[in-house]
Amino acid sequence: MDAHLNVTYVTFGGHVDLNTYRYVYFVIMLTVYILIICSNSTIVYLIVTRNNLHHPMYTFIAALLINSVVFSTAIYPKLLMDFLSEEQMTSYSACLFQCFLYYSLDGSEFLLLSAMAYDRYVSICKPLQYPNIMKKTTVRVLLAVAWFFPAAQIAVPVTLGANTKLCQFKLGGIFCNNSIYKLYCVSSRVLSLYGVIVLCNVILFPVIFIVSTYTKIFVITYKSCGAVRMKVARTCLPHLLVLLNFCSLVTYDVITVKLEYEIPKAIRFIMTLQVILYHPLLNPIIYGLKMTEISKHIKRLFHKGEHN
Repeated sequence: MDAHLNVTYVTFGGHVDLNTYRYVYFVIMLTVYILIICSNSTIVYLIVTRNNLHHPMYTFIAALLINSVVFSTAIYPKLLMDFLSEEQMTSYSACLFQCFLYYSLDGSEFLLLSAMAYDRYVSICKPLQYPNIMKKTTVRVLLAVAWFFPAAQIAVPVTLGANTKLCQFKLGGIFCNNSIYKLYCVSSRVLSLYGVIVLCNVILFPVIFIVSTYTKIFVITYKSCGAVRMKVARTCLPHLLVLLNFCSLVTYDVITVKLEYEIPKAIRFIMTLQVILYHPLLNPIIYGLKMTEISKHIKRLFHKGEHN
């Protein structure tokens, strides 16, 4: 606590051998961050500028990639500064804001994947009704819900946390996540129960919806010809890969928070990096390689660049 400025500071204790490897960490994470920005932005640019990609499915993909860029920007700049700083610390208010962005964007990811699943279900199982159901208004509503619904729910515990007394000022991780609640003098059962409700609303229920929707799609198309099954697999597989990847990373996050003091520091550090490293990089790779139309435009873009 800085008495003169009346600002509470929180320090991060999850870095490993920072004095020895700070520049190695910095170069690696800066390179990853640049790759995340460039790869995701390239596909978003193609979706926005190519007329044949102006469809709901690609709109949701663009929203998902924008979500990844914002998510990374909420984590990487501060992390890069910490690698080069003598003290790894942040103000408590900034920590709460980072925690808010981290979990609200996580929730948005699952809801965007749910919107994609619904779009694929209507397109494959109700093709004649698709233009009437997936209108621009419907897409806008789904995007608004995906971004604002998790944010509204995550804002409640974050706002309450701003007025909660702290008895500890050191986090075991390298950025602000749910471990922030371990700083409180008194744990709140109501807040814990509310957290479970939010977890169900923005993660569990969307995952159940996604799995059940794709199951219906595969059951309906199972008796179709091989060409139809291949087309369904080609359009649905990328979404399922992204879901599987993101679910595994969320599981990592839960494990590192719940078992913070039971996991060796080096392993916890490595697991934490997995949460912020792989997913924002894999999204553009999965959609760039697996989505045929996007892949074609990427090849044309780079082929054109080689001739120029």
